[in-house]
Amino acid sequence: MASVTVELRNVEDTQAAMGWAGGHTLVVDRPEGKAGGKGLGFNGAQLLALALGGCFCNDLRYTAEEMGVSLGRIAVSVKLDLEGEPLLATAATMTVACDGLDGSDSRAVIERAKATCMVSNSLRRGLPVTIQP
Repeated sequence: MASVTVELRNVEDTQAAMGWAGGHTLVVDRPEGKAGGKGLGFNGAQLLALALGGCFCNDLRYTAEEMGVSLGRIAVSVKLDLEGEPLLATAATMTVACDGLDGSDSRAVIERAKATCMVSNSLRRGLPVTIQP
């Protein structure tokens, strides 16, 4: 079984957090004026939507390579619906467009990537989340 670990720590003199995995970092914060947020980075909903869309972008490339297709432009938009108290993500809609470098129709690549996208498949199936002190 494979696993991934990320780390987060507060950013000194702010109420934001810095997250990292390997040599990659990002800032996590609340919107300006919300619970001390300064809007210095992405909030949780944005990160969830970025994880969904980013994973799909990667899987489009993996799938295209497996199929022997060269992709050019990729455009992915993710709309995450939020409801309730506490706020929960209730639905996600991803719109995907990509072009084959030779002008070919890329719908087959998109359909195949849907079957392998780790984030969308994990969210669709649900996963247990444990929070430990």
